[in-house]
Amino acid sequence: MRLLVTGAAGFIGSHVVERWAREGEAVGIDDLSTGSLDNLDGIDVELVQGSILDHDALRAAMDGVDAVVHLAARPSVPRSIVDPVASHEANATGTMRVLEAARANGRNPLVIVASSSSVYGANPELPKHEGMMPMPVSPYAASKLATEQYTLAWQHSYGLPTLPFRFFNVFGPRQAPGHAYAAVVPAFVAAALAGEPLTVHGDGLQSRDFTYVGTVTEVILDAVRRRVTHDQPVNLAFGTRTTLLEVIALLEELLGHRVAVDHVEPRAGDVRHSQADNHSLRSLFPDVRAVPLDEGLEATIRWLRSWSG
Repeated sequence: MRLLVTGAAGFIGSHVVERWAREGEAVGIDDLSTGSLDNLDGIDVELVQGSILDHDALRAAMDGVDAVVHLAARPSVPRSIVDPVASHEANATGTMRVLEAARANGRNPLVIVASSSSVYGANPELPKHEGMMPMPVSPYAASKLATEQYTLAWQHSYGLPTLPFRFFNVFGPRQAPGHAYAAVVPAFVAAALAGEPLTVHGDGLQSRDFTYVGTVTEVILDAVRRRVTHDQPVNLAFGTRTTLLEVIALLEELLGHRVAVDHVEPRAGDVRHSQADNHSLRSLFPDVRAVPLDEGLEATIRWLRSWSG
């Protein structure tokens, strides 16, 4: 089977490509705006360097593929607040371009698409289930809601087989720290390893359903192998709820020393609490095992100790 991964040189994309290359043909497309060729070092992948907004590059990457894992996006809530148009173009328009390229491919490929738990936004209900009303509170969240809705519209209108996942705070090796929009786990681990204070926006009692990248990868590739589709978005998380202060305490335990914490103002667009209802996921993927947070953090620490930046 020939699999195309958009955003192949990114954090999640490189894990999907690496795992798939052991059993099938792997093709990738990435403009390297947030991804890195270092993530694909030693991996057998046919890479098209270009944007999903580039018709010719996307058509070349889509040629002859049997399935698509669409991960290319402009991530980060704060980045979207600074530049909402760029987030819309990459996430919403980019997804529509991928869906259209898949429709023109002639092989009716399965298209698995990454949405985000951020679409739940201001809806206070916990845990977050797929039947809840989305209430995005950032341009990024709105663009991801458009991403999944375009995906379902192409399924219903054109018969394109699709599966939209809502990711919840995915973390693990290859998620780079060291920039203004870094995700919280690599930012915390990198600061702790460097002996620097961990920056916490607000009181640190905001909670998240952290999901290890290896688990996400296995679910995605199981869906590829079995050609799993669904007519609604599916939460890809496991119902855990961990505050940032609890993450810090676990890091201290794993590192064997205390860390300093610097509390700053809360960030605009951030959601207070996030926790997935995983009934839909479990019904579609009953055999999946979620890597526990402590195991995932240990793997992340090991990677960041060797990361050269």
